[in-house]
Amino acid sequence: MIELRKHERKTLLAIERLGGKASVERIINESGLTDAAVMRAVLTLQERKVVKIHKEKQTIVKLNEEGKFHARKCLPERRLINALKKFGEKAPLKKTVEKAGLEKQFIPIALGWVQKKKWALLNTKTNMLQILGKLEEGKDEKLLKLLGEKEQATVEELSPELQAAVQVLKRRKLLEIEEKTRRVIEITNAGWTAIKKGIKVTTDVTQLTPELVISGKWRKVKLQKYNIRAPVAKTWPGKKHPYLQFLDEVKEKLVTLGFKEMVGPIVETSFFNFDALYTPQDHPAREIFGIYLVKYPKYGNLDAYEHIVEKVKKTHEDGWKTGSTGWRYKYSVKEARRLVLRGHGTCLSVRTLLSKDLEIPGRYFSIVRCYRPEVVDKTHLTEFNQVEGIVVDENLTLRDLLGVLEKFAIEIAGADEVKFRPDYFPFTEPSVELSAYKKGYGWIEFGGSGIFRPEVTMPLGIKVPVIAWGLGIDRLFMMKAGIDDIRYIFTQNLDWIKRKGVV
Repeated sequence: MIELRKHERKTLLAIERLGGKASVERIINESGLTDAAVMRAVLTLQERKVVKIHKEKQTIVKLNEEGKFHARKCLPERRLINALKKFGEKAPLKKTVEKAGLEKQFIPIALGWVQKKKWALLNTKTNMLQILGKLEEGKDEKLLKLLGEKEQATVEELSPELQAAVQVLKRRKLLEIEEKTRRVIEITNAGWTAIKKGIKVTTDVTQLTPELVISGKWRKVKLQKYNIRAPVAKTWPGKKHPYLQFLDEVKEKLVTLGFKEMVGPIVETSFFNFDALYTPQDHPAREIFGIYLVKYPKYGNLDAYEHIVEKVKKTHEDGWKTGSTGWRYKYSVKEARRLVLRGHGTCLSVRTLLSKDLEIPGRYFSIVRCYRPEVVDKTHLTEFNQVEGIVVDENLTLRDLLGVLEKFAIEIAGADEVKFRPDYFPFTEPSVELSAYKKGYGWIEFGGSGIFRPEVTMPLGIKVPVIAWGLGIDRLFMMKAGIDDIRYIFTQNLDWIKRKGVV
């Protein structure tokens, strides 16, 4: 004889009455227990090998708003052919459409489907629509009617004809489809044997209450035994997004290394985004395919930086005191005031170098959102994050810059190997591009760096070397987390977000 608790016995006998195999929904209806009580009982019965649980995939289909509209009024092609029938065998397309009362967006759909179903033929020369043959109700119409009445259906339970119709309505974007898992409980051979021998109901106590303790009754009752190895449902405690965790870690490491954080506006003037970085005003990066221009207001205010703007203007035009020949064009202060969305984090470096709080020697960083009209693919986004850094000191060299970049790639991105190659930026010389390699992941380009040119530092009043870098921190995270598509960092896939561990 098997000993079971009350709900377990009730559940097992309900399955027996249902033929020994039934879905959870049917067991709930038969037993009168709640769904939670049934599932707890089933899990215990499964652990004791009295029942086994089968998981069956189910595809639930229901009509979307357009599908419901057609369920009420009939498919566009049916409405068109019904109108044509009222004229006889043949009628002008325009009159038939008017008679059918078709909405403008459904006219080409109706015309395409009446011909595809070979219900009618359109003579393009005379614009006459003529009935061809049988106008029997199609499988798609049958399914539409069924879903209009029942609201939803399980694909696996439909006839083969209607299952084929699901694909037709799906292609026509008239359905909402949802995948579900259906659980079916079946009594095992051991379970049938136990039922035949008889079931004894036990009254195990599942909770030790103050009353049981005070009265001493706990000595007489039977306490339920718990199997600490029994599987339990996974729980997902609240946590930060994996990428936000990574950004926090990067900030913490940089602060530990003595860096101070730089801040600045998202909407920036072209002066800080380009001009102060010695980027000429006719540079392609300043066109609409290289930067986002603010529509209104178009221009910002640079009155507070008037003396700096004048120095930058002279540097662009003839090199000023930098030893350069400049870009040799007439500089426009109006163009310098043009507002853009920040295209890189380097504009924050300029603002920091102009700040009265600048420390020399000093180390500064920023992690900011930047905006460029890129073509979105697995390595590019129109909005992206950039980690920017500068070090200001008297005795800095290119070797110092390479050391900082290598530290970034290895310690923050987990790279196994780094590679530097010469590059060009209007505001640095020499300029270096950083790429890194990780076993099992491959090579990835992180961004550019260099030593600010005198044409950048001198107009800002800086007389010591400044090493600078701007790296795609999104890509750093990609390598760290083993992600090969940058778009996945910003996914709304909750399952991935829940399961992704701290990197």
